[in-house]
Amino acid sequence: MAADPLRTPEPSATTAPSPPSAPSAPTTRTWFVTGASRGLGRAITVAALERGDRVAATARDLAALDDLVARHGDAVVPLRLDVTDPDQARAAVRAATHALGRLDVVVNNAGYGLFGTVEEITPTQLRAQLDVNLFGVLHVTQAALPVLRAQGAGHIVQVSSSSGVAAWPGLGGYSASKWALEGLSESLAQEVAGFGVHVTLVEPGPVDTAWRDESAARAAQLPAYDALRAAAWHPPGSSSPADVARVVLAVVDADEPPLRILVGDLAADAVLPITEERVAAWRRWETLGRSAG
Repeated sequence: MAADPLRTPEPSATTAPSPPSAPSAPTTRTWFVTGASRGLGRAITVAALERGDRVAATARDLAALDDLVARHGDAVVPLRLDVTDPDQARAAVRAATHALGRLDVVVNNAGYGLFGTVEEITPTQLRAQLDVNLFGVLHVTQAALPVLRAQGAGHIVQVSSSSGVAAWPGLGGYSASKWALEGLSESLAQEVAGFGVHVTLVEPGPVDTAWRDESAARAAQLPAYDALRAAAWHPPGSSSPADVARVVLAVVDADEPPLRILVGDLAADAVLPITEERVAAWRRWETLGRSAG
């Protein structure tokens, strides 16, 4: 998500900090959304359609999009897409561009959770996690970039997670996929800025979706970690998909959208102190680290 500084310099006594740019007046946009059949992807799709935008909504099962088509007609373009297949990604982007005329916003939302300690998860489970959460994003992004570059404009929204900038026990595989997405996207943002293309990493905390339930993968549990699981802190509350979608639309409407945005109280409350401690630790060990020249 050029790179975000981890610590912002204090403003001078005579200079007020600059506020985020105000959103421009909304205009009709075209969207390409992966994982649009349910959860956050569906909420983003619905929010865009309800304000008059047009959306290429992708899913592995097109029947899950039938109600959107019935309600919104040709404003929604249903497309079958398994993001792990690069040929499907290219075909879906071509079809969306043909149907919509252009692509203003590409939302890489498709993904799932993997639960298990680092010792418990299998290499097969981790590879499958990366195949969707990282390589799936790569496939869609690479398919869309020639379109966005030719337009000289566009916005790629990567649905990351608070687990993409922090990590907790039992989510090592999932965090690995999201931390990799963060690094990939921060480089991407610098590479495509000159083409008029924005990149934003959306980093929500818990969202009220099936992410933790039927859509998740789980490793076989080892008794050695039972005490760790029992002591794990699961804060109450979560953001609604509709509220996260509202934030995404506001980011897309901004004149100067951010590279990263933490979404939800739980995300901010968890990540900001961790980030501050991370910087403090670097400072404590800076002299020794610099001694290597």
